[in-house]
Amino acid sequence: MDDQEILPKDDVVSELSDEEIDQIKKKSVKGVLSFFMRTLLLQGIGLTSAFVLSAFLSPEDFGVFGIVTQIIALLVFFSDIGLAASLIQKKTEPTEDDYKTAFTVQMLLAWFIFFVILIIIKLGFLEVKIGNDGILVLLALAISFPLATFKTIPSIILERKLDFNRLVLPQIFEQIVFHAILITLAWKGFGVASYFYAILCRSVIGLIVIQVLQPWKPKIKINKESLKGLMGFGLKFQLNDFLARIKDQLYFLALGAFLPLKDFGYMQWAKNWSMYPYSLTVQNVMSITFPTFSRLQAHKDLLKRAIEKSIYFIALFIFPILVGMSIFIYPLTELVGKYQKWQPAIFSFVLFSLSVGWSAISTPLINSLNAIGKINQTLKLMVMWTVLTWILTPILVWKFAFNGVAIAAFLISFTSVFSVIMTKKYIAVEIMRNIWPQLVASLFMAGFGFFGIKYWSMSYLNFAFGGVSSFLVYVVVFFILSKDRFLLEIKSLRKHI
Repeated sequence: MDDQEILPKDDVVSELSDEEIDQIKKKSVKGVLSFFMRTLLLQGIGLTSAFVLSAFLSPEDFGVFGIVTQIIALLVFFSDIGLAASLIQKKTEPTEDDYKTAFTVQMLLAWFIFFVILIIIKLGFLEVKIGNDGILVLLALAISFPLATFKTIPSIILERKLDFNRLVLPQIFEQIVFHAILITLAWKGFGVASYFYAILCRSVIGLIVIQVLQPWKPKIKINKESLKGLMGFGLKFQLNDFLARIKDQLYFLALGAFLPLKDFGYMQWAKNWSMYPYSLTVQNVMSITFPTFSRLQAHKDLLKRAIEKSIYFIALFIFPILVGMSIFIYPLTELVGKYQKWQPAIFSFVLFSLSVGWSAISTPLINSLNAIGKINQTLKLMVMWTVLTWILTPILVWKFAFNGVAIAAFLISFTSVFSVIMTKKYIAVEIMRNIWPQLVASLFMAGFGFFGIKYWSMSYLNFAFGGVSSFLVYVVVFFILSKDRFLLEIKSLRKHI
């Protein structure tokens, strides 16, 4: 079946006027800036929280929270059948029946998940692994499911309007409240139970803020025609997500059952820290590009330029951050006494970080294929990554213990080249032209930072000097290689601010 057949027949691709295209560009650029500023703020809060939690929580505490979040992340799949993605990707304006149907179905699924979690808690088999505090955290996450349903439709409406300035506000309030409570309670010795109170407060504040910004009165109704039309794209989108969860959450959960809690805590710590650059850059841009690319799917030249611009700026920021984190993680654990307990996880952290570099390129391409309705193609890639993960990871864990997880992730990341090949079949994107200066500059930065690693470990002053000078090496090399292109891209962005 052709990919376009998954869409309702009345979803005819329409040409946009020059004025509409210009508005999309302006809203997208402003949206990226809003999300970037939001992410800088939230990542700053998140990093502060991570520093505090790394000092006050033990590897076992990280292991408990890691197991609980993997359970929830896996169950999240069953709380959605892709209706939200269908409403965003839909070429025609959704009707009120579409919104009511999506809300009603997701509310039913959310309550289903809530009761499933209650049954899991009642059975008691998790308590041996995660303890009473872990059960409390699981309960808090269960309660957050129905509450999150009330945020879905207002968020979709804002995304379709490309009104990203308002869309970021609930997330800012949520994260500020979450981390403030988490840090305070962890500092006071609440341990894993700190997450229970932080999660509940985050859910409530997010619901209040989104309803104030984009009011939408919840209405219970299921329209068969709306459901049928939305599920055409939604089910395949959700199957893609299901495979991603089998690849990530389910196998992490299996590892949590297999590995000693301390080893799982090391792995969870390394994975979490390595994902901060990804959250700062890739997820930040992807939040904008799916609705934007969906609007541009009838304009392949504009879409090509939008994808290339996304990859160019993602690589510009994420490559030096990943290199810097990989180099300076060891000096950091040497200087901060309470961080020395994490040194066994450094090797995993570096490999996870390097694998994120590939994801920074492949994720925008996968997002682009989904936005133009080529969901069958992304399914093929996800099947490949899922199979490789489940085959390769157990073998390497058997050989290298918990470090085998990061080794597998690093090796599998190189298969992201297939996402480039597949995207080129539909959109003539140029990848190397948009990343080679950033890549070369990052290699110079890595060499400089690595040879001075013992010096950076001697004092906080040396550490700061090493970080600044390594970054300057990146900037100088990058400007030598790509100054004109960079200034041209900045000028292009400024036109739409």
